[in-house]
Amino acid sequence: MTTTALGSAVRATVDGTRKAPLIGKETHSTNNSLRDVILGGQDGLVNMLGIALGVVAAGGSTHVLIVTGLAAAITESISMGAVAYTSFGSDRDFYLAEKSRELNEIAAQPDDEREEVREIYAAKGFKGQLLEDVVSTITSNRETWVSTMMNEELHLQPVAQQSLVQSAVVVTVATLIGHFIPIVPFMVVARTPAIIAAIALSTVTLFAVGVYSAKTLVGDWRKSGLQMVAIGLGAAAVGFLIGRLFHTVGG
Repeated sequence: MTTTALGSAVRATVDGTRKAPLIGKETHSTNNSLRDVILGGQDGLVNMLGIALGVVAAGGSTHVLIVTGLAAAITESISMGAVAYTSFGSDRDFYLAEKSRELNEIAAQPDDEREEVREIYAAKGFKGQLLEDVVSTITSNRETWVSTMMNEELHLQPVAQQSLVQSAVVVTVATLIGHFIPIVPFMVVARTPAIIAAIALSTVTLFAVGVYSAKTLVGDWRKSGLQMVAIGLGAAAVGFLIGRLFHTVGG
């Protein structure tokens, strides 16, 4: 197949992209460590603060609180990691299923799929001979063709096995750390000061996470920090109310 100089340049660019590693490109959201830290850390912190306030409100001893908290920290951290793995694993399976479908469509209906590539790049502003060169270059290689359809038509990115494991580990560790923030005060100081310290530490941590999230991604840091605090303390307050209810009924 003869191509123009411009077409050759396009081919070289596509071939270079195919051979080179993906630099600076996330793999279908699974490399977003900040999201994993927030997911695990906030869940662990709010869960533990809710348990602590609930046990206190129900009249439970500090010993019971610590034992219950440690058990919850370990079991939920493992559970959250497993959920993260299976959740993002389903994203990978969906990608593979869609990729298989695209491969079958290219094999069964190559003209229709080639026209879809043409429409995609025409919408981007390519026209004339340049458009034809781009279409010819992309559809001359099956892997490039499928990858283009997955990215440009379905807006899906591959999910690597390593990313699944990394995400699961980050969520597990973040959840465990989040659990320990509210419970540590009960291990070192008396009951009432421990409650105050647990709420204060949790508030500061939640606000800091919200601020960091806004600074790293986008948004107003004050609003993000206060929103994180409101959600976290609001959820923990439910645990306190439930504990108080049981204490009242039991009394």
